[in-house]
Amino acid sequence: MNIEEYFARISYNESHKDADLQTLTDIFQHHIQAIPFENLSMHCGETIHLELESTYNKIVRKNRGGWCLESNHLLFWALQTLGYDVCILGANSYDPAEKAYTAEMNHILLKVVIKGNSYIVDAGFGGAYQAWQPLMLISGKDQPQIPGIFRFTEDNGTWYFEKVKRKQHNPEQSAPSTDTPDLGNIRKIYTFTLEPRHINDFQELNTYLQVSPDNILRKKSISTLQTLEGVYALVGWTFSELKYNYEEDMDLLQVTTLTDEELEKTLKEKFNIVLENKLVP
Repeated sequence: MNIEEYFARISYNESHKDADLQTLTDIFQHHIQAIPFENLSMHCGETIHLELESTYNKIVRKNRGGWCLESNHLLFWALQTLGYDVCILGANSYDPAEKAYTAEMNHILLKVVIKGNSYIVDAGFGGAYQAWQPLMLISGKDQPQIPGIFRFTEDNGTWYFEKVKRKQHNPEQSAPSTDTPDLGNIRKIYTFTLEPRHINDFQELNTYLQVSPDNILRKKSISTLQTLEGVYALVGWTFSELKYNYEEDMDLLQVTTLTDEELEKTLKEKFNIVLENKLVP
């Protein structure tokens, strides 16, 4: 495991002498634009292991992506190697269908402390709810980024993370839409506490997600990647391209349904992924 090899994987070649906020932001952006959020292993008959060497080999050496447990664990190792004060946290994600947060912890994120200020760094949420920069851990403050406005609120030691949504224009549809209009323009993302966690705290979750037929990651093959302008997403056979803020408070969404032959080509061209085993979308 070699930090220079990781930097090559994310195409990062700037100075990293200082463990400061600017360097953190640069590394984070390179990471999310090079490493897809993807769960394709479980749809290719492969087992996902949480040992760091296994994650490193998969993402860095085999040019794959990973889900939050893998991508954020790899980023944790890299930041720790560079001398950052970083720890792992656990979160309960919001399920729009249930209109509730999950009962069990099912997401991993990172807290980085720089000059006494705490930042949340999460490279593993994927899709349109992926922040593009570290977020200062401060309650009630709007933090605008290109993907939208993010916000934390704290209540009695529990932190809530949400995003203000924009409308989406799909040229195929006559009227602009939001992805979940009944919930207004706020999208709840997850809730967490500041209790430090270890990757082993997520071993049961890692196993459960791969065998439980009920969870969304088991039901759907997903790959998403942040681009310079927005997000690519491949869910099943559906490829979508989201371009942020192409008009005032409006994102452009273009959706295509792919054939089996086009899947492989799209994974290679858009996500830089070449699978060893056959994907069953």
